[in-house]
Amino acid sequence: MPLVVVALVLVNVLRPDADDDTTGGPVADVSGTPSSGRDDLPVLDVDTPEVTPAADLACPVLMQQLPPELAGEPSRMVRSDSPYAYAWGDPAIVLICGVAPPAGYVVGAGTLVVSGVEWYVDTSDPDAVVWTTVDRTVPVEVRVHEDQDSAGPTALSTVIANAMPYTEPVPAGG
Repeated sequence: MPLVVVALVLVNVLRPDADDDTTGGPVADVSGTPSSGRDDLPVLDVDTPEVTPAADLACPVLMQQLPPELAGEPSRMVRSDSPYAYAWGDPAIVLICGVAPPAGYVVGAGTLVVSGVEWYVDTSDPDAVVWTTVDRTVPVEVRVHEDQDSAGPTALSTVIANAMPYTEPVPAGG
């Protein structure tokens, strides 16, 4: 323990004082309170499925790890019947944990694997692209506006992989 204290003292003694202009660089003005962006966007109504016991077990861990910013977009407040919905930006990127397996999904066909997460990508809606995980204990859906790229689902893949255990994919209704 004394070694840690000595190291901290040396770091504090050897660093330049704030009053010394030894850095030669400009000083940032940090006055005021920056906006988080979350309160700047209207509350988004999100339709969610009924919460299942499996979702109650798996989703809280994921929800606690979701980033406050995604693909350069701030998070925003949502109103839903489930605590497992989250959104970012406008147009919104919407995540819902604990959805039903995607209709039309066939094991091993028409999926993408991103950072260890297998996604079924549905482009049948002209207004949105719906990405749904098929290899987690409960499916997670990420809906992006049809004009948006895959940055949101791509960034969320690592979070989902770390928060939710892998499970062997099964077809819808299976």
